[in-house]
Amino acid sequence: MPQVNTGDFRKGIKVTLDDEPYEMIECNFVKPGKGQALYKTKLRNLLKGTILDRTYKSGDSLEGADVHRGDGQYLYRDASGYVFMDNESYEQHTLEADVCGDQIAFLLEGAPVGMLYWNGQLISMTPPQHVVLEVTHTEPAAKGNTATNVTKPATVETGAEVQVPAFIKEGDKLKIDAEAGTYIERVRE
Repeated sequence: MPQVNTGDFRKGIKVTLDDEPYEMIECNFVKPGKGQALYKTKLRNLLKGTILDRTYKSGDSLEGADVHRGDGQYLYRDASGYVFMDNESYEQHTLEADVCGDQIAFLLEGAPVGMLYWNGQLISMTPPQHVVLEVTHTEPAAKGNTATNVTKPATVETGAEVQVPAFIKEGDKLKIDAEAGTYIERVRE
C-alpha cells in the first residue's frame, strides 16, 4: 500500500498500524513556537473499536490500509455467526455476533447492509439507518394512561425489544433507528 504523509492526514483516512487497520477520526495540526510542526491524531481500530491517541512529526508517514466499502445483504444466522452476501461478487462472508453488535437484532433476512473489507476480508457491517418492523407482542395500554409520554416494551418480528409509546398495539408497523435501537414513528400503510 502507498505511504500516507503527514501533510495528507485528515479525518476519515484509513491507515495500517501494527498490522491492523485504523481510521483517523481526528487530526489537529499544532505548530509550537520552536521546533517542528506536530500532528495530533485519534485513530480508531476497525477490528476492535479501540481508540489510540498518537502524535506525529511533520515529515512522518504511515502505511495506507487496503480498506474499501461495498453493498451487501444479510442472509441468515448459523452456528458460526451471521452470514452476509456481497451484492457484486455474490460471495458469502460470516461475521461473529460480537463484531455485528446490537444492530443485528433489528435486521430481517434479506435486509441491505453496508460492508467494510480489509485486505479482501469482511471486517464489519453497517445496517440501514432505519428499518420498518411489525410488532409481534406488546401489552395493551392502560386506560387513561395515553396522554403523557408513557412508554412500554414491544417485541418486533426479529425478536428484538424496543420501548414504544403506550398507543402502539400488536400488528402495528414501526420505523426504528437500527443503530440506536429506538422507536421513531408508527408507519401507516
